[in-house]
Amino acid sequence: MIVRTLDEILGGERDVKAENGNWVSRRFLLKDDGMGFSFHETIIFAGTQTYIHYKNHLEAVYCVGGCGEIEERDSGVVHPIKDGTMYALNNHDPHYLRATSEDLRLICVFNPPLSGREVHGEDGAYPID
Repeated sequence: MIVRTLDEILGGERDVKAENGNWVSRRFLLKDDGMGFSFHETIIFAGTQTYIHYKNHLEAVYCVGGCGEIEERDSGVVHPIKDGTMYALNNHDPHYLRATSEDLRLICVFNPPLSGREVHGEDGAYPID
């Protein structure tokens, strides 16, 4: 059984911050945990926009706090995000993620799982392990 607390993760190797300061990802489960997916709590900071295009991963996201929006890059369609909203990037969808007036608190699952210290490349993707 795996049991981890946020307090154990904060400030350690599983507490990953974006180089541009837009987000922080607390990685509760990673590839080495052997679950077949990774599980994260991510905070997107208010007033930021991040371009994301997970070419190598599928992601499901559930918002548990804050407000923002996700804009589909190809169509320009904008979806509001607030507590209780789920979205899934089932087609490797390129998008812009914005936290508007307050930080977004998101619970995220990745398949295949992340290995640990990944951050977005210039193309918006995490590298494949």
